[in-house]
Amino acid sequence: MLGQQFYHETMRNVIVAFGTLFNNIHLVRKNNSGNIIQTMKVPLAYGPKQKWLTRLDADASLDSKVAITLPRLGFEIQNLTYDAGRKLNRVQRFKKVKSSSTNANKLDSQYMPVPYNLDIELYAMAKQSDDALQVVEQILPYFQPDYTLTIKDMTDMGIARDVPIILNSVSYEDNYRGEFGERRAIIYTLGFTTKFYLYGPVTSQKVIKTVQVDQYTNLEDTAPKREQRYTVAPKPFTSDADDDFGFNETTSFFQDSKNFDPVSGTDK
Repeated sequence: MLGQQFYHETMRNVIVAFGTLFNNIHLVRKNNSGNIIQTMKVPLAYGPKQKWLTRLDADASLDSKVAITLPRLGFEIQNLTYDAGRKLNRVQRFKKVKSSSTNANKLDSQYMPVPYNLDIELYAMAKQSDDALQVVEQILPYFQPDYTLTIKDMTDMGIARDVPIILNSVSYEDNYRGEFGERRAIIYTLGFTTKFYLYGPVTSQKVIKTVQVDQYTNLEDTAPKREQRYTVAPKPFTSDADDDFGFNETTSFFQDSKNFDPVSGTDK
């Protein structure tokens, strides 16, 4: 079973959706009269906090044009764990009938997904305290303590699912370099947990549109011959799983002493 290649980009979609939540945060700066003198969008990037701190060490005054700019947001994956509390029935399946002409009369099926929790940390870094507070205050009111996104986490089967993003913690640190009065960076760290599902491979098979049952009047050890055949087919026969259709039921009686051969599909 293991070794079948598949990749549904589920975790990637969750990470992209998480970053999209925070990619449009703005802050303003005012003068002593309360007038806005500057408006800026807070940049967002994926990466560890140590990476940004290392770049700040190279240019603590933020004067170099190649150094990073503050304030900024960064996030990174911390942990991935199985969530037994959301476990689903493993033998049930999702099913989808293919509609393209090249895959007509094909049925895709997939077992129920497996629940996992993805822990992500978001860093809000600023040089001035007011900038950091503006960023954090635009985030916290939306999490009470969760915020739910709807994402297409399984595009092959057309499945969209609500993904809760839960705020677990908020921590604060004020890093210094050199003298106590030389502030390097103010960092707010927000810990989140996203609850999502991972999907297995998709299998494809032909759609069964006709069911045929041959009935006998005796047991197999007496070599009986078929007496009656019961056949069920959708009405119309060209319908698929998404159509509102009925069934045609046909009963036939035989006295020709023949049996149905499933290999050739004929009576012999």
